Amino acid sequence: MDYARLTDSFTEMTELLLPDDTNNLGRALGGAVLHWMDICGAVAAMRFAGNQCVTASIDHVDFLSPIDLGEVAVIEGYVFNAGETSIDVRVDVRAEDPRIGESRATTTSFLTFVALDEDGTPTTVPDLVCETANEEALRERALNQRREQLSDISDTLAE
Repeated sequence: MDYARLTDSFTEMTELLLPDDTNNLGRALGGAVLHWMDICGAVAAMRFAGNQCVTASIDHVDFLSPIDLGEVAVIEGYVFNAGETSIDVRVDVRAEDPRIGESRATTTSFLTFVALDEDGTPTTVPDLVCETANEEALRERALNQRREQLSDISDTLAE
């Protein structure tokens, strides 16, 4: 296949925050959240590429809000850009309290994966196609937010 749609890559995972993944305050360990984000991103990349994908990089991550013991972590990812062998995935995490039906954003990051063939060699990936206005809006939002994030980081480094 020469192309794949953004919606073909959409992946949603849920994790119930249990004691093994919490710190002494009863909140999600950052490493557990990063692990979930990496898995969600990899599944989105594999759905898009039709091949095994490995993590090449994870952009800057800020933990904006905690996930508390007993809450549900909802992790969503989708491909928003593709290169020759690389795939960029936006991953959002939110905490949901199923008892009261409230949720809040906890973090967003951008991950890059590389598609591999059966021999473990980088292989070409399909072109990304956005067939609907909603897909194009999701793509543009991710591109713009990543650009802003990278600009903020380079400004901070220049200071």
